[in-house]
Amino acid sequence: MSGAVSFERDGDIALVTLSNPGKLNAISEAMWRALTDGFARLSADRTLRCVVLRGADGNFAAGADIAEFPRLRGDPASVRAYHVDLLAPALAAIAGCLHPTVACIEGVCVGGGLEIACHCDLRIAATDSRFGVPINKLGFPMAPGELRGLLALAGRAATLEILLEGRVFDAAEAQAKGLLTRVVPRGDVAAEAMATARRIAAGAPLAARINKATIARLSPQPAPLSASELDAHFSYAASRDHAEGVAAFLARRPPRFDGQEGA
Repeated sequence: MSGAVSFERDGDIALVTLSNPGKLNAISEAMWRALTDGFARLSADRTLRCVVLRGADGNFAAGADIAEFPRLRGDPASVRAYHVDLLAPALAAIAGCLHPTVACIEGVCVGGGLEIACHCDLRIAATDSRFGVPINKLGFPMAPGELRGLLALAGRAATLEILLEGRVFDAAEAQAKGLLTRVVPRGDVAAEAMATARRIAAGAPLAARINKATIARLSPQPAPLSASELDAHFSYAASRDHAEGVAAFLARRPPRFDGQEGA
């Protein structure tokens, strides 16, 4: 397994760093599990006041580690488990963190990386950072537990555009779509993210936690999908398009989709 998530501390601010060298910090199975466990620990630490989540070596994260897909998503049951039991809990742990969270975004922030950023409270990005969800080229949709954060920020129209086109776009467009809190020059993004965290940490921590909880309670939350709705969503897992999309990506060739539901 490749990749790691490190957890450090700068006073009352936690620093969480995504690292997968050579893969633009693509999120591996081990990293998703580390995020779930790590954010649970951070939430239990009442001495913290803010969490900054960032990527190593000039990039935030380039989605999930697709090299693991043949092993982790090899049949319909494992596809469903990957998204429901692995990714969704990690994103829920980030979104449900007791403390305010700030995503510090440089370089690539696509796919699962964008999902992670969307589940943070604030997002500070460099002007030259890049965003998108090009999973239509992999032959599958965004899972319900992953879609919640993007939809809450961008709304129905922009979310459909992002997912249907699968286009990668710049920080100015991401901000116009409501995905970003602030855009700053590339050399300033780390300092601005830390300055933001320090402003949060200087405020009353109990008030910050109550604001987070109350806003979450007052925000519209759809009812969870039923078992039959989940079955319908993950029915793509047995399709030729899904197998072709992953195979084409790993072979570095254009996919050839036929739109047929059967394998």
